[in-house]
This record gives sequence, C-alpha cells and structure tokens, in this order.
Amino acid sequence: MPARTPVQAPLRLGPKPLPLHLGMALSVWLSSLAALRLSRSGSLTWRHADRAQTTALQGALAQVDPEALARALGAETAGRIGTFLEGIEGYCAHPYRRRLEDPPVLWQAGTTRVLAFGGETAGAPVLLVPSLINRAYILDLTAGRSFARYLRERGLRPYLLDWAAPGADERAFGLDDYIMGRLAPALEAVRRDAGRPVALAGYCMGGTMVLPLAARKDVAALVLLATPWDFWADGRHQARLIAAHLPGLSALIDGMEQLPPDALQAMFAALDPLLAARKFTAFAALPPASAAARNFVALEDWLNDVVPLTGPVARACLQDWYGANAPARGNWLVGGEAVRPERVRAPSLNIVPARDRIVPPASAEALSEALSDVETWRPPLGHIGMMASPRAKRLLWRKLADWISAHASA
Repeated sequence: MPARTPVQAPLRLGPKPLPLHLGMALSVWLSSLAALRLSRSGSLTWRHADRAQTTALQGALAQVDPEALARALGAETAGRIGTFLEGIEGYCAHPYRRRLEDPPVLWQAGTTRVLAFGGETAGAPVLLVPSLINRAYILDLTAGRSFARYLRERGLRPYLLDWAAPGADERAFGLDDYIMGRLAPALEAVRRDAGRPVALAGYCMGGTMVLPLAARKDVAALVLLATPWDFWADGRHQARLIAAHLPGLSALIDGMEQLPPDALQAMFAALDPLLAARKFTAFAALPPASAAARNFVALEDWLNDVVPLTGPVARACLQDWYGANAPARGNWLVGGEAVRPERVRAPSLNIVPARDRIVPPASAEALSEALSDVETWRPPLGHIGMMASPRAKRLLWRKLADWISAHASA
C-alpha cells in the first residue's frame, strides 16, 4: 500500500481561524488606548486590581504629559500589530514542508490505519494512540523530533494509530465505533504482528480512548500522556466555558453533522486568547533559515492541520464528558459496559505535564487515584511540548523508553 503523507497547501493561510486570532489581539491592544482616555476622565473602573498598584499607576499617569503618553501608546500598539502581522506573513511564506516518508501500513480500515515503525525489531511492541482531533504525526513530527522513531532507536517496536479525517465509513461514528470498531481490531493486528502482548500509549484524548480496552484486554503495559478523565477537576472552568457556547456548537453540529476544524480551533484559542500573538511575534525575530524557525513552522503546520469531529463524537465529548463528567462519575459506557480504570491490571504510568494548559493537571491526576498499579510523573513540560519541544527527549522520552522496556518485556 503506498505511503500517505499529509498534504500541505502551496501557501499557508496563517493560524486558524486567522480572523479570530487577529481580532482577539487587536481588541486587547487597542483597548489600552480606550482605557487611557477613560483614565483621564476619571471614569475608568479598576476591578480585581491591587489597590497599591492602582494608586501607584494613577500617580504615575498624573506625572506624564497626556498627549505624549497617547502618542507613545499608539506607537507601541501599532508596533505590536505590525510585528504580529510580520510573523504571520513569514510563516505563510516559509519554504518548510513536512516530507517524512511514512513507514509501512500494517493494518487499515476505512481511513484509520496502523503504521509500523519497528520493522523486525525484537523490542517490546507499543501502540501509540493520538487524539481524534489533531493529526497523528505530532508523534512523528520531523526527523529530529519524532517520538515514534525515537522509541525505535531505543530498541522498542513502535506502531502508530493514524485516525485520519473521517471518511464515508466514519461519518456517523461515535466513540464506541472508534474504540470497538477501529482501535480494538488495530490492537489485535499489532498483537498478531508482534506475537506478544502490546503496551498501549495514549496521548490526550487517545489516552481516554485506550482505557476501555486496557481494562478488558491483556495488554503488557499502559502509558497515559496528558489524559483527561475528571472533566470537573479544574473547578469546572472548562466545562462552564463549553456550556456557555453549547447552544451554538450544538446548532453547528446539527447543521453540518460534524464539528468543523475552525470551531475546534476557536475553542482552543479561548483557553489563551493572546497565545497566537505571542508566538508569531517571537517568530518574527527568528532568522527564517534557522532550525528554530523550521521547528516553529513544523509545529504550527500540525496545529493548523485539524480534522473535524463527527457529530456523535462531538456531542459525546461536549455533553457527556465536559457537561456530565461521565468518565470520572463512572457513567461512561463503551460496548455497553462502564469504563472502570481500576480494572486495568497492567502496570500503568500516568504522565501529567506540570505546565499543561489544555488538559488541567488535576483532570489527569484523577487517573492516578483510580488505577490500581500506577506510577505518576509530572515533567515540567506543556501538553504539546511533551511531544514537540527541544527538551522533551531529555526530560521525558529517555526515561519513558526505559520504563516501557522494563514493564512491557516478555
């Protein structure tokens, strides 16, 4: 079967959805000019501010020429907007394109396939399971930043589950269809190929999805990487944010029979409205030919290569997971059975990135309380950084490869 690699457009259109990122940055930066005018008239209301800092700031404002300050503030705002746009333009025109060849396809059903990275390696087999939302190649990003290829270098036998975008066969899939109809047979195919029990390693939503099988199947070991479980553990902050947008999201899902990529990107952007502005402002200062610039573009290409969620999966995530906290409350059913992490008998490793802003650490920590035989690591990395940052290999991958080798050996 021919290798399949992600198709990149000749010219990028910027971080998606671009109007939203531009609008959020402009609204914040331009609000400073409005706040300055209000402060002059005495009508600016200082809420949730430290009183001493407020007094000091008001005193400092009184000591400067208002017109000079307004000009300086306007120039700073214009400069920030200009640098942000420069970074976006540099990203759109950057020559980097991902051209890694895929390894052989071991198994495929519909658009879902398993890539075999290990070849005839005799090491412990491990099936890497990413989220349904983003493309699987975050685990095989570049030649120098590929978690899957690194595990092979360390003597393991990695396989990567690539969900891909829903095709005609998956258009009406729910979580049961993906887990029992795709993941379960994929795991069995890997077991047959390796001739021994397989370690399961789930990343983000992929970790949540491997738990039902880890509780039922004979797996060699279980690795959970930034896996959400208790969706109310952060004080229901994310759940409330989603609930506020649920009517609009539900209407969108009903109309399109899916949750489209731009809607998913907008939800992620809401977690940190100025993240894109900070990233692309910093990127504008990088030499285009530098390794740092290429690494930035590689990761941004992946971030913008989002696939839609099918309608049933989107409803389950928004309503059952975030809305009702069904997994942590024992009400999430897969194949007619409640998913119980305590039924997992394999040695388990729960990796909770300390700097995760996508999956609140408390949400993932809940699995350390539920699993019966578990170690918990808290590396000083972010949700995506644990798979893509320059420090990931040193702070996590080496130790993780050793753990899998020790706990998943025949």
